[in-house]
Amino acid sequence: MLEHGGRLLRAVRQYGIAREDWLDLSSGIAPWPYPIPPIAPEAWARLPETDDGLEDAARHYYGVRQLLPVAGSQAAIQALPLLRPLGRVGVLTPCYAEHPHAWQRAGHQLIELEEGQVEAQLDQLDVLVLVNPNNPTGRLVPRERLLAWHAQLAERGGWLLVDEAFMDNSPQHSVAHCAERPGLIVLRSFGKFFGLAGVRLGCVVAEPSLLRRLDEWLGPWTVSGPTRVLAQACFADHAAHRAQLERCALASQRLAALLQGCGLAPSGGCDLFQYVRSTRAARLYDFLARRGILVRLFDQPAAVRLGLPATAADEQRLAQALTDYQKESA
Repeated sequence: MLEHGGRLLRAVRQYGIAREDWLDLSSGIAPWPYPIPPIAPEAWARLPETDDGLEDAARHYYGVRQLLPVAGSQAAIQALPLLRPLGRVGVLTPCYAEHPHAWQRAGHQLIELEEGQVEAQLDQLDVLVLVNPNNPTGRLVPRERLLAWHAQLAERGGWLLVDEAFMDNSPQHSVAHCAERPGLIVLRSFGKFFGLAGVRLGCVVAEPSLLRRLDEWLGPWTVSGPTRVLAQACFADHAAHRAQLERCALASQRLAALLQGCGLAPSGGCDLFQYVRSTRAARLYDFLARRGILVRLFDQPAAVRLGLPATAADEQRLAQALTDYQKESA
């Protein structure tokens, strides 16, 4: 199993700090979950049905004409490499590790690329995979460049797979509304923006024929009945969308300023996290963990990613720990 954020129980055991005493900033998930709507007993008792309104609500929210809800975008990440012949797959790095892992495990030839290398390699690729905004760096590839890459790939029957898990906070940069074009596949994640990662819901946006193949591969009832009820309510709550967008933006700006002020200027980020490259990333991770603050550590390149503190008290706690780190490192 690959390493991911949110491994709080492991940190509890490793550092001997009670779970309730931790400030968990290790995942790029909005720390203000949407309220859970009333869920009728029938949603728990009956098998899920696909004409209950979820697909319509999701299409309206994402501004697309067709999509497939799945049990978290992870389900699609693992299945899509099995739906085309073995070939050469470029992955824009650094990247959410499950993407290259899934393609390589399925037998495809993996080529890791930096953004500046894509143009020279595109004619030799069957698939190009990227996360936009990127996880963990927050890098954002412009829409026009993505669509040009897609057009070049599609001429030869290739795919451009764009994981937009963190796009809800900047929807103007999405290419989801173009994903009816053959060979363009967009993944959207429900849990990050809505702060409800535990419900395990994602959506795949692509041409209808590919969605049908993916649906058949995954099988029936991939999204639970309670999740379908909950997601419809969240997709339709437009006032909450506006509030969440503003709250995330302001919190991310404050986090970036805090890091800057402590000599840890962010190397990247988005409205759900900040990313700091540092040769001393492992030391910073351990320093914070010993104070009950969990962040996400990366080793290639050495970096940490910090999610958003939920409250002023959480921000102050992080500020004090970073100030102490700055003093000790001086």
